[in-house]
Amino acid sequence: MKRIICYIVLICFCFSFAISPVAASTEKPTLGDLKRDLEALKKEKAENDAKTEAAKQEIAAKQAAIEKAQADVHAAEEEQIRVEEEIEASTKRIEELTEEVKNILVYLQQMQSQNAYVEYVSGASTVTDMIMRIAVVEQISNHINDTITNLKEEIKRNEALRQELIEKQEKLKKDVENYQKAISALYGSIEGYDAFEADIETKIQTAQKKLEEFTPLCQEYASDKGDDAILAEDCVKPAVNGGYVIENGAWLKPLERGTITSTIGTRWGSYHNALDIGGASPFEGTPVYAAAAGVVSGRTERYKCGGNMLFIDVNVNGEPFTTYYYHLLKFNVNIGDIVDQNTIIGWVGGYSTSTAHGGYDTCTTGAHLHFGVQKGYYNGYSITKSNVITPPGFPNSKGWSFTSRYQMYG
Repeated sequence: MKRIICYIVLICFCFSFAISPVAASTEKPTLGDLKRDLEALKKEKAENDAKTEAAKQEIAAKQAAIEKAQADVHAAEEEQIRVEEEIEASTKRIEELTEEVKNILVYLQQMQSQNAYVEYVSGASTVTDMIMRIAVVEQISNHINDTITNLKEEIKRNEALRQELIEKQEKLKKDVENYQKAISALYGSIEGYDAFEADIETKIQTAQKKLEEFTPLCQEYASDKGDDAILAEDCVKPAVNGGYVIENGAWLKPLERGTITSTIGTRWGSYHNALDIGGASPFEGTPVYAAAAGVVSGRTERYKCGGNMLFIDVNVNGEPFTTYYYHLLKFNVNIGDIVDQNTIIGWVGGYSTSTAHGGYDTCTTGAHLHFGVQKGYYNGYSITKSNVITPPGFPNSKGWSFTSRYQMYG
């Protein structure tokens, strides 16, 4: 769970969907690009699903191995108890037999000193009987000695077995520990896959919606071009100036007034790719304008970290850029719409939309606009860190305020 929380926090401040089929570019996306991007995302989702399933199967296998190892440990412990009992019994028997040997030797010695042994042997009726009588005494003694020797060897084998069982138990317990660590790592992988899954689900929904919204526009205005139709030129309503290539001579502020509350750069260990702009309460509901004229190229609704997010492709002094606006209370434009610098594209959110106040957005606690600019056109899925710039007319400085959309820094 901790890994998932860290992952969400990372997205919160990066606002960078790292896995993307196409990077921001000066190339203008086509209808065919949208289709290919959607298929690429679906493929990534399928690969992620396969990884998750494989991890779950491996966890099941490791759990089965743990159960077997634990059963083996239990069996080894019981075997060790049995061996200990056998060692104890053999040791006791050795002591008893040793005592018997001593008694026999004493008896033989007594017999010899009292000539009883000689009488016993010489009392044989035949030579054969005499030999047998001598052999009986020797066999008794030898049998006891052989038995003691065997018991000592048995004790030696049992002690070796005991050591083997101890080592086996230690190994099995180590195996259980390693299996448990492996399972923990696999669960961590699944958590990562699940976080990725939640992210890619949103990407697929965004890409699907973008394709659905642009397809009829391309069919209406550029049916002859098919998949080669350029989204921001061929698939928009004709404008007075001849289409999408709206030349902006300057940038304007996206709000009438505001104060920078957070800057671009590393923040709490993560990369924050935009300026956060707040204002005097009540700030939520403040109109948000397009900082430059262009075409709406992306719209993500109620994303878990960023809320309602809008992306607009613009061209300023001949250079392509993407402007992006997060934590909107609601939208006022759709994908494919041409907007100018007087167009209200949405309204500031971030307070009522935050999870802290009963909303859905985990990456905000108060009303503000997350406003950013990157070089190159937006692909619909990712803002590239290396392409992010400080929005023209702004300083990357916390606390700087403006009171007009035309106010420029410096």
